[in-house]
Amino acid sequence: MIMKVANNAERIRRELLIRIIRNFMRGTLKDVIDRIAVDMRPRKERPSRCCVYKDRAVLKYRVMAMLGFGIEDEIDEAKALSKYLKEATERQAPDDNILSVLDVACSACVESQYLVTNACRGCFARPCTFNCPRDAIQVVDGQARIDHSLCIDCGKCTKVCPYHAIIRVPIPCEEACPVNAIKKRSDGTQVINFKSCISCGKCMQACPFGAILERSQIIDVLNAIKKGKKVVAMVAPSIVGQFPGKLAQIAEAVKLVGFELMEEVAHGAQMTTEHETKEFFEHMEQGDHIMTSSCCPAYVETVKKHVPLLQPYVSDTPSPMRFTARVVKEKYGCDCVSVFIGPCVAKRKEAQRSPKVDYVLTFEELGSFFAAMNIDVASLKGIKLPRKVEGYARGFASSCGVTSAMLKESTKTVADSNLDNDAKFINGLDQKTVKQLHLYGKGKLPGNFLEVMACEGGCVGGPCVLGDVKLATRAVKASTEE
Repeated sequence: MIMKVANNAERIRRELLIRIIRNFMRGTLKDVIDRIAVDMRPRKERPSRCCVYKDRAVLKYRVMAMLGFGIEDEIDEAKALSKYLKEATERQAPDDNILSVLDVACSACVESQYLVTNACRGCFARPCTFNCPRDAIQVVDGQARIDHSLCIDCGKCTKVCPYHAIIRVPIPCEEACPVNAIKKRSDGTQVINFKSCISCGKCMQACPFGAILERSQIIDVLNAIKKGKKVVAMVAPSIVGQFPGKLAQIAEAVKLVGFELMEEVAHGAQMTTEHETKEFFEHMEQGDHIMTSSCCPAYVETVKKHVPLLQPYVSDTPSPMRFTARVVKEKYGCDCVSVFIGPCVAKRKEAQRSPKVDYVLTFEELGSFFAAMNIDVASLKGIKLPRKVEGYARGFASSCGVTSAMLKESTKTVADSNLDNDAKFINGLDQKTVKQLHLYGKGKLPGNFLEVMACEGGCVGGPCVLGDVKLATRAVKASTEE
């Protein structure tokens, strides 16, 4: 299977995943793991960074992250990757931390600022100087110049320049973080404040240097398969559109990897819909002005850490992942290994609080399994899925999918539902929409049901998706009509 890549950082990450999975399956990983960086960056090859040795150092730490370790765990710089591998295969549970900043890869981006490009013509009108509230812009030798000691980053100059010659240069990871959880250290590199972090993965997705890494659990899953345990894959509804072929073909591919079988988390979404709809009407009966969804773990973390006023109104209904894990453990035994597979980084954090969810993999990691084992999903005949799933439950993958499912459910039990007229949604968390959450908590915005998705477009826009969001959204919509 060939996975399309959007950038070089993504390409390297997937190549490393494929190498690790392929060699683990062959039983050769312990023999080759310490040579991966050298093999991928031979001395005579042109380096991606300043030198081949920095390239190799970055690759080493990327492999550490794929083994489940962060650079923060490194005590001895000379410690071989093969020793980390041994520790990974012997551990009982992965580390609690999910994200890790690789300082050696971080470029120490300059502070966000506005810059005048050579497109400036030093025009006679000079709207930039007239509209600057701090007189921070002067025209010198026919070119606008910004005095950054006076600039307050208001952006008015950018809006009025007729040549679009003034641009804002951001720090991508800080710009992407909805809750200001990532900041510069004294050496200029970034550090994540985990007390504020909501594990949304937006910083990881935004960093152009690939310096923010997710600590993987692939070794834990591979180890469980190798030991012959009954490992059950629980795939998120957003898997539709991520791989070629139909769900039955994906189910066969998952089984070829070594999983016992594949369960659709959309089955859990049906259970979430039923319980959350009942809970909504209970909230309304007791006089609450609003209730919000609880399926997105990054949103739940946002409320818990940053919007406490909204906490009483967040649904207590378990997420589809947790409902599905409960079914899996009841059906296949408590000793089976349940593995959620989806597009989300924050699901790892939710899984840590869900004893019935053992591990979490991403679609990117599942795709790497297929590629490492040369599994062509589209060419498979497909196998029967364990249970029938209602189409609306697969709609959970897209923004407004939860609301649509609840509207459908409410018509079964309530003749006159006020959910239809008053339901609202937030399609992606950013600094602006987090402010909106505060207003919802105070009851200052209209609506009695609020669906919140941290990723724009819903789960199909998660940080670990493989395909185009628009195409995936269309595929999800088609699946709801099956």
